[in-house]
Parts: sequence; structure tokens; C-alpha cells
Amino acid sequence: MPVIIKTPEEIQKLREGGKILAKIMKELSSFVKQGISTYDIEEYTRKLIKENGAEPATLNYKPEGASTPFPASICVSVNNGIVHGIPNKSRILKEGDIVSLDLVIKYKGLFTDHAVTVPVGKISKKDQRLLNDTKEALSVGVWAACGGGTVGDIGYAIESFVNKRYGIIRELSGHGVGRKIHEDPYVPNYGKEKRGQKLIPGMVIAVEPMLSLGSEYITTGNDGWIIKTADGSKSAHFEHTILITEGEAEILTKE
Repeated sequence: MPVIIKTPEEIQKLREGGKILAKIMKELSSFVKQGISTYDIEEYTRKLIKENGAEPATLNYKPEGASTPFPASICVSVNNGIVHGIPNKSRILKEGDIVSLDLVIKYKGLFTDHAVTVPVGKISKKDQRLLNDTKEALSVGVWAACGGGTVGDIGYAIESFVNKRYGIIRELSGHGVGRKIHEDPYVPNYGKEKRGQKLIPGMVIAVEPMLSLGSEYITTGNDGWIIKTADGSKSAHFEHTILITEGEAEILTKE
């Protein structure tokens, strides 16, 4: 399918929605602490979304190929969970955990997508480096997303930065976003320069590196949703929704 170029009116709404999402994510990141359940995060997410005049985009969302709708407003994935973790009352966070918060909201009919990985209390130096480097990989990918370039430039920049220090989760990727939660193009976290879909001003995409302390291989949990590292190693995930311009990309999911 062809990529969707957003209108100036849509871009303005996405800017507004992106700022709201960034604000919510900042509050959620501060909320994460030892002793709460991942379902407590879900309840707080719903409260914040409602207070900010938005809608939870993933609640009851059924993507193509899924056997059941997703039952939550936010994906909360802990330690070796990479993405699509379902919040659970029995999953209690403990010191040393790392927690991926991945949230999509709908605001004025349009979608923005944002993810961070946060520590619970004091974490190991190795885990902290993973978080720092995955966040930096996102910055590198966004920097490479210039109008006139390609999605291959983004993947190449991320892969070059990682430089085999971590496993790059290759079966999961970034994507177009805006009118739908998932749109073309596919935005992998590896690749070759000047290859793939051209980046055209007006495109809105989600860039989201996912790195592990072990291998790149993944497995799906028994609930049919959570995707985890196959070797049980910890993983981190950071994501921004960005607007492609004539020059440097504009990050929409920041305050």
C-alpha cells in the first residue's frame, strides 16, 4: 500500500496528541515503583488518558492475524518481555526489574505512539547501559530520518550504533502511524543506506529500536500476545512518533 502523507491539519492534531502522550508517559514513568502491579499501571493509564481528553487506542484493538483483541490500554513488558505485555494484577514489580511502557493514544481521530523503558529502583550497571544505549539508538535513528532519505538510512544508523553490542530484535520494527495505529512503511532497526521506502515530507512514522542483552530471537508467550526474548535475556524498547520534514525530523511525542 502507498504511504500516507498527512495534511497540515492532521499534522497539527498529531502535534497536539503527541504532546499529550509525552505528558502521560512522563507521569507513568514516575509512577513505576517496587510493589505495584502492572495492572496498577493500566488503571493509572486509563485515568490519565481520560483526564487529557484522549482515547486508549489499543484497548480491544484486534490487529490482522490476532485471534483475540488486546485487552488493555497500555503494553507493559517486564525484563525479558519486549512488547505487547498484558497488564496483570499478579505481576508485582520488584527492585531490579526493567519495564517497557508502550502506549498509543487516539486524539481528535489520529494516533500517536510512544515507548520508554524504565528501571524499578536500583538496577545493575549492565541493565542501565542497555537502557541508555537503546534510548541513544532511538536518537540516532531519528537523526537519520531526513526528508529525501530512506527507511534504510534509519535502520543502518541504528545498526551501526549498536555495532553488535546487543541483539537487535529484527522481527519487530517501527511503522507508519497517524490515521491508523499501523500504516506503511515498515521501518526496521537494521538495513542499508539509500534502500527501501523514500522518506517524504509529511510522512509520520514511529521509530522504535528494541535491543536485548542476548540474541535477536523471540518467542510468543502463552497468552498469545507478549513477545519475549527466546533466551530469557533482558530487553529494552524506546519509541517516538516523528514527522518527516525537508530537513531533520520533528519529534511529535515530546513535551
